[in-house]
Amino acid sequence: MVPYGRQDVSDEDIAAVVKVLQSDWLTTGPAVEQFEAALSCVIGGEPVVAVSSGTAALHAAYYAAGLGPGDEVITPPITFVATQAVAKTLGAQIVFADVCEDTANIDPRAVEAVVTSRTKAIVAVDYAGHPADMDSLRRIADKYGLLLIEDAAHSLGSSLAGSPVGSIADLTAFSFYPTKNITTAEGGAVAAKDNELLGKVRTFSRQGLVRDPHLFHIQTEGQWHQEVQEFGLNYRLPDVLAALGLSQLQRLDGFRRTRAGVKQKYDEIFLTHAELQTPVQRPEAQPMWHLYPLLVPARERRRLFDLLRASGIAVQVNYIPAYWHPAFESSLYPRGLCPVAEAFYAKEISLPLHVRLTDAEIEQVASIVLQGLEV
Repeated sequence: MVPYGRQDVSDEDIAAVVKVLQSDWLTTGPAVEQFEAALSCVIGGEPVVAVSSGTAALHAAYYAAGLGPGDEVITPPITFVATQAVAKTLGAQIVFADVCEDTANIDPRAVEAVVTSRTKAIVAVDYAGHPADMDSLRRIADKYGLLLIEDAAHSLGSSLAGSPVGSIADLTAFSFYPTKNITTAEGGAVAAKDNELLGKVRTFSRQGLVRDPHLFHIQTEGQWHQEVQEFGLNYRLPDVLAALGLSQLQRLDGFRRTRAGVKQKYDEIFLTHAELQTPVQRPEAQPMWHLYPLLVPARERRRLFDLLRASGIAVQVNYIPAYWHPAFESSLYPRGLCPVAEAFYAKEISLPLHVRLTDAEIEQVASIVLQGLEV
């Protein structure tokens, strides 16, 4: 079996985790603060709050943005459904904007076409690790007074025109699931350009607890007092997992180079094949490649997928257009709503891409793809 994604855990990572296990702090301790500080350095100095998952990061970011009933949030359909799910749990209405044909990222022209007086935020997803067109989206957000949120689950370590992902949007959500660019096993983080927004993220993800006496509504209690002024959730990242993330961050540059090398090797094999389209990199983007989304003839996609799986290649499809999920009311989101996204989905297969993938495995995967097209 050639795995679709795989974490790379070193002896140094293990030692970092063991050190925390032998300490007095398994959670809510110093390793979390150290991880947040190191992550902040990686993304250009923007402050961050570590949380328990990428979904938790999105939930906390949307909460800080003030999404609620009556608000509309514009999202792309090519993404994992968590991008929409947590906005729905807050009562917001999802508005889908189609994607760009080359990157499968949200198309700024489609975004501006669906802005209304109820729009509260634009959410860009950095599909496969390639940053969205944040400059154009920033202009639209500023024009209409909207918040710009970046779902960067795929793109830690990527940059756009020299600016690291995490330093561009008003709020940026990261994921550290094992298949992501670094891992904390489970985990995520939120970066914010505004301290008030970040404060809301931190309070919400710490069960809403306020511990600063200067902010208390109740001033009659003793030093034990803490209070909840708005409800939050327990989205804390334990020190044990933060220690793993802190160690992983030290290898981020190496991970980036390795992933780029895997992408280049696939490209060299596939670029001359007229029926295949390899992932596009725009000139201003420096992606940390998280996926290798190969576009194959739509008529052949299922057969190629089944052939690869039967051959021990753990390929995937990323993603079914989000509004196709039965959780969305079909009358509001009919098939054909985002034709570019649906055409992309019909052709996409994600080939294995991770830092432990060998040249022999790349050639094995590519050979089966090409053989399958010749049948």
